[in-house]
Amino acid sequence: MSTPIVEIRHLKQHAGETVTLRGWVRNVRTSKMRFIELRDGSGFVQCVVSANDAEPESYELAGRLTQEAAITATGIVQTHPKTGAPELLVKSLTLVGESVDYPITPKEHGTAFLMENRHLWLRSKRQWAILRIRHTLVKAIRDFFDEDGFTLLDSPILTPSACEGTSTLFGTPYFDEGMAFLSQSGQLYQEPGLAAFGKTYCFGPTFRAEKSKTRRHLTEFWMVEPEMAFAHLEDVMVLGERLTKFMVQRVLEGRQEELKILERDLAPLEQALNVTFARMTYTDAVEKLKELGSDINWGEDFGNDDETILMNAMDRPLWVHRFPKAFKAFYMEPDPIDPKLALGADLLAPEGYGEVIGGGERASSLQYLLDQIEHEQLDRKDYEWYLDVRKYGSVPHAGFGLGLERAVAWICKLPHVRETAPYPRMLGTLKP
Repeated sequence: MSTPIVEIRHLKQHAGETVTLRGWVRNVRTSKMRFIELRDGSGFVQCVVSANDAEPESYELAGRLTQEAAITATGIVQTHPKTGAPELLVKSLTLVGESVDYPITPKEHGTAFLMENRHLWLRSKRQWAILRIRHTLVKAIRDFFDEDGFTLLDSPILTPSACEGTSTLFGTPYFDEGMAFLSQSGQLYQEPGLAAFGKTYCFGPTFRAEKSKTRRHLTEFWMVEPEMAFAHLEDVMVLGERLTKFMVQRVLEGRQEELKILERDLAPLEQALNVTFARMTYTDAVEKLKELGSDINWGEDFGNDDETILMNAMDRPLWVHRFPKAFKAFYMEPDPIDPKLALGADLLAPEGYGEVIGGGERASSLQYLLDQIEHEQLDRKDYEWYLDVRKYGSVPHAGFGLGLERAVAWICKLPHVRETAPYPRMLGTLKP
């Protein structure tokens, strides 16, 4: 009868049994006993190799294994007497793939070096933990909207026009039809779907050609964008809070090991689950920022420093709403009480993190949108299809975009978004 091949994550279910593991050597400590830290993608385990229990050739092989060598290990699953964690008492080892001079050694390495070797850096324990949490968040987002009655409506990546502004577009020739652009947002394509489905969302890569080197910006990032018919600004903030709590709850329930690897303080995440998110108008936020030492003036958009200052003073996520219309997108609904304001809202994460959600109520008036297109000097023919949404059964509607990488950065408490994507794209970085 052959020995069962088991994933490390399932070892506890096989205590006392003989099993085979397959994976890569993370570290080896050798003396009379050899201790191999093995990883297989599902987890990490210590393999104990002794001269008394292992075959002689396997004991000898364990003494010359190198970092990231691929092996199989067969032995008995036992429980570590102090930690209670499962470990493998090895009977036999097989070398599957050798590893010579692996460049990312246990010593400290600079960020530039690690980014140049991103394809190998993925193997580190920290990156493994971050990207497993990202995976959980992606699934949580899809589950949330699927279970809440939203229909997935995929938006195109190649678009004929801008959504957020023409200065941040990546362009590419599109046969003999002129230029096409990598999408900044799928929102405009969600709005026509509302009359068909009521509630829709898209979830995929978006692109911004911003020459920014801040810790919060990537040129390619993933965004989920829900849109709702018969909805207003209040609905955006309610939905955004529900989604955020759902995501945090999933991570706290399913990724305790990964959070421990990252040494994440769980208190702020638990706090976010147990409180109502704070709300503050843009005008009040500007006054608060001035009290905290910012030199921002009313009418200016928040910079990264402003968001950090504001959120270092908060113990929970914060909705900032009703921004000056002057720096919001042309399709935002104006505030009926004060038309110089737009019915938009941004959700800022605590602990100094900034915007993770941006959205608001969309203009439902055809004439208002025509006036805005003229004011912004946009080409009306590029938006005729979008204007049809207001010609045939226009209703109040609203939605938002949540940036996945920024959410990962906050939940993992990372200093930079470059660790939140498997292969991050930033200014000056286009490899591997």
